[in-house]
Amino acid sequence: MSEQKPRLKRPVENVRAELLADPDTQRIAKSLDMELEAYVELVLDYAQNPDKEPTLIVAPDEELRAAGYNPPSTQDVANFFIAAANGELGIGPPKSYYTGFEAAQDASNKPSLRGDEGQEQVTVDEETSQKLRKHVPKGGGERA
Repeated sequence: MSEQKPRLKRPVENVRAELLADPDTQRIAKSLDMELEAYVELVLDYAQNPDKEPTLIVAPDEELRAAGYNPPSTQDVANFFIAAANGELGIGPPKSYYTGFEAAQDASNKPSLRGDEGQEQVTVDEETSQKLRKHVPKGGGERA
């Protein structure tokens, strides 16, 4: 027998109202550039249908351009991953990590809720780094 995943135990209207009023839900929707109501409906859809898998839509570049998107070239994507492997992107934690109270939280010596306090960044020597870079594909669109 397959194990049934739990469904909502409270009325959907109550859960919807709580999600709409929840500051974390509002912050997450904003960080995803989604309307709050649309994000809440998406959350509720997955909560009501726990076996539902997220969808991944792959479209040809021509369709994306026709829909108003400008997809990156294969070379742009390759350069992005190489820059990421080299640590050249300068990106930090996701925007959803920030609440606007970080400075006050540090001053009060309260523990972080993210779970990464006291962890050190992994260091890799240059020789190991060069060995790893050998496995990063180079080139353009002729790669499969």
